[in-house]
Amino acid sequence: MAPTDLPLPVVRRPHPDPDVDVPALERALRERVDGEVRFDRGTRATYSTDASNYRQTPIGVVLPRTPEAAEEAVAVCREFGAPLLSRGGGTSLAGECCNTAVVLDWSKYCDRLVSVDPERRTCVVEPGIVLDELNRRLAPHGLRYGPRPATHPNCTIGGMIGNNACGSTAQAYGKVTDNLRRLEVLTYDGLRMWVGPTGEEELERLTSGEGRAAEIHRHLVALRDRYAGLVRERYPDIPRRVSGYNLDSLLPEHGFDVAGLLTGSESTLVTVVRAELELVPVPAHQSLVVLGYPDIATAADHVPAVVAHDPLALEGVDSRLVHFQRRKNLNPEALGKLPDGRAYLMVQFAGDTRQEAAGRARALIDAGTGAVDHTWYDDPRRIGELWMVRESGLGATAHVPGEPDTWEGWEDSAVPVHRLGDYLRDLKALFEEFGYGHPSVYGHFGHGCVHTRIPFGLRSAEGVARMRAFVERAADLVVSYGGSFSGEHGDGQARGELLEKMFGPELVEAFGRLKTVFDPGNRMNPGKVVAPYRLDENLRLGPDYRPWEPETAFAYPHDDGRFSAAAARCVGVGRCRSLEGGVMCPSYRVTREEEHSTRGRARLLFEMVRNGSPVDDGWRSEEVRDALDLCLACKGCKTDCPVNVDMATYKAEFLHHHYAGRLRPASHYSMGWLPAVARLAAPVARTVNALLGVPAVARVAKAAGGIAPERRLPLFAEQGLTDWWRERGGPRGDGRRGEVVVWPDTFTEHFHPSIGRAAVEVLEAAGFRVKVPETSVCCGLTWISTGQLGVARRVLGHILEVLREDLRRGTPVVGLEPSCTAVFRSDAVELMPGEPDAERLREQTRTFAELLDERAADWRPPAVDARAVVQRHCHQYAVMGFDADRRVLERAGVEAEVLDTGCCGLAGDFGFERGHYEVSMACAEQGLLPAVREAGPGTLVLADGFSCRTQVEQGGTGRTPLHLAEVLAAALRGEEAVGERPAAPGPRALLAPAAVASAAAGGGLALLARRRARRRLGA
Repeated sequence: MAPTDLPLPVVRRPHPDPDVDVPALERALRERVDGEVRFDRGTRATYSTDASNYRQTPIGVVLPRTPEAAEEAVAVCREFGAPLLSRGGGTSLAGECCNTAVVLDWSKYCDRLVSVDPERRTCVVEPGIVLDELNRRLAPHGLRYGPRPATHPNCTIGGMIGNNACGSTAQAYGKVTDNLRRLEVLTYDGLRMWVGPTGEEELERLTSGEGRAAEIHRHLVALRDRYAGLVRERYPDIPRRVSGYNLDSLLPEHGFDVAGLLTGSESTLVTVVRAELELVPVPAHQSLVVLGYPDIATAADHVPAVVAHDPLALEGVDSRLVHFQRRKNLNPEALGKLPDGRAYLMVQFAGDTRQEAAGRARALIDAGTGAVDHTWYDDPRRIGELWMVRESGLGATAHVPGEPDTWEGWEDSAVPVHRLGDYLRDLKALFEEFGYGHPSVYGHFGHGCVHTRIPFGLRSAEGVARMRAFVERAADLVVSYGGSFSGEHGDGQARGELLEKMFGPELVEAFGRLKTVFDPGNRMNPGKVVAPYRLDENLRLGPDYRPWEPETAFAYPHDDGRFSAAAARCVGVGRCRSLEGGVMCPSYRVTREEEHSTRGRARLLFEMVRNGSPVDDGWRSEEVRDALDLCLACKGCKTDCPVNVDMATYKAEFLHHHYAGRLRPASHYSMGWLPAVARLAAPVARTVNALLGVPAVARVAKAAGGIAPERRLPLFAEQGLTDWWRERGGPRGDGRRGEVVVWPDTFTEHFHPSIGRAAVEVLEAAGFRVKVPETSVCCGLTWISTGQLGVARRVLGHILEVLREDLRRGTPVVGLEPSCTAVFRSDAVELMPGEPDAERLREQTRTFAELLDERAADWRPPAVDARAVVQRHCHQYAVMGFDADRRVLERAGVEAEVLDTGCCGLAGDFGFERGHYEVSMACAEQGLLPAVREAGPGTLVLADGFSCRTQVEQGGTGRTPLHLAEVLAAALRGEEAVGERPAAPGPRALLAPAAVASAAAGGGLALLARRRARRRLGA
């Protein structure tokens, strides 16, 4: 086929500033697009950045319900000349997912697995489907999608296509380009077509036809013919070349693969609306070898020998990464299983049988690898634990206590494997030359891909200039090694400006011509890859970053005492958008809304303190208030977030200031002041319970208190724990193990005192002398969660007075309610910094299980010999951990299934508050309630948290959950643990689970819709 002329200009405008009529654009999108159209300040601020150093506020955001709706959105943008950005999970590290454009977010609705062909090992998907979710749906067919980035719980297939993602398994399966059959794409000018490998006959037919598709293919043939020689000469011959456009996919040896060409183009050429993927069998068995070396460069020297054994994955980890994880208490059990050494190669093998997988591991070890030590496992649980050491890399290297802040910017280079060791030595020397110390380096060493975060000084002009100089020198270094600037994260803005160093001016010109073929008006993600913004502009921080530094109630000791630093803690990796496992983030899992993820809320708080932001109302911001409204304050992010964002604390801080001097929501008075209400009700509990049993009275009480009408109000105990304690006559027992204080928290004291009585009985049987404070006490939790922090601080001060003598004697304080215990272990010291007794309270507070595990390890209760379904309280999961409970349950003969199904959804006052019922129940229906319903009649249901127990009791399960103390006390008495509390379902508690989830997750949250409408009208 003869080459054609190329009269195409090269795009040269890095950032077109079209005169877009934004109000008219918004109206047209609302009228014509089947989806959610959002141009309000809060949404625009939420989508202003990705996981990179860059920030650009979008024009607006569209969440299409179907690919056809997205096609209409593109048509509207075309009519108004509006720039467009197609976005997946928003985890890009090079700035390709933020722009002054209309953002298409596929992830909420367009997540269908359209079809599966098990025989051909292919499937068709929409771009918003999350990788882990896709693989869950493919699992019944014994198939999976091969590439697996570390963000697999939350990255979308569309985003993976946009970035040409790889991940650890690319060692065996290759990049996304190697696992695609076809793409259905949409050009900015409206052409929608399927593309893929194209044979000569098909290409001849296409190029000889009429219309836009024929024109595109003719230009692509011309590009191939003009630049083929340079592509073969200058494209690095390495498996991890992700930088630049994939012009090599047009070469005859690659089958003129237009899908391959467009993969990795970062939304700068087309919008992907569907994809046909090639699948691989799920490995039946795996093994993992960990090899220890004296340093990371030496480990890299031995990679070629290990690659020869054909592993499924081959990763490198240095001692700095391990050190940082120990500092942050990440993966402690796995770190203890690493072999000797100061750097590690993690080598994973697959096999059809366990013997085959194990044999391949032993063969590698027997072959000799130059390692100083090794270990290996074929237990899937152990492999998963150790693999998390590598997958925690980004989070582990960000916000390390005592270390300078680190940033992306040169986190993704790749070089030939046989030169990796020397490259790492030169890179280390470059770090030292620029004064960056010794950043951790790790990554996909089997493909020569290196990840790192560097302590760039991005808040000063000098620091930004030094960053730029370093990146330019690092780019020259990679070119000298025949490598690629990007090994999987793409170019975006971070590396687009550098591409001429790697490819030369002629190929960069070819990239510009290719851009013109598909997007002649430069409206697709402009300023990225082609005619890019400078790598040192549009910075999220930058020399002009002068955040507002408000006075705060909490101390923020991990953020230098600055709320602005806490608000900037999120690095955007998006783990809070995962759909299962862990706790974070319950409301996102229900609503699938970016602003209801931990990341979205953190970005709004960042924008709130940032100068020049759309969110400029400070503590009075309605956008921030509305985003925080569906935060359950579960504290799951405090542990699950790789950088330990503590949104529950930030929410309490915000509410404290937002309502200062103003009337609060009714629920802040009814539930925030619950301890006081309960104390008033205690002497007349029977009368109050009887009144609340009258439907009309209950309706009035709930309406006045801002409580959801669907909720059943819990009954007050007729005799509180402290009353029972006084009537009993105080301490008993020999006290051979010493004295302990059992804390009578509000929930135990006034609602479930049987738990306190059981705890006293068990602890005395275990040899402790037990004390219970006889005065009225509370931890302050309800005031903290509603943002009444001045009251909470006074309540905590009273606690310290009550406990002062015990604290100074070193007496342990036993918490029975996990959320109250977490206040003592975490919140108290941040609300009362520098108070020695608050520090003593943190150090001396233990959960019931922790005390038995630490100080009565030789005591064995009578065997319970039962199965149990166990719901961990979120605050215990986040602050205290659950390992001690597992050990105590095992000692008691309880075969425990500890659920990993997320938050119960009630979360203190959240699930009781009017307007939250649907979300609350949908959270519970995602795991907890189905697991309880499926439990056999002889299976115990354990939940130490009052919220968790209440949610199960009111969730139509017919079950009464028990506290661990109740189970052990029953065993001591030789009784069957069956519970004492009624479990009758309340009004609407028996709603069909699917209907509840649908109402909450389907975009029909009326409260949320009203608030968005109000914000739009006020804009």
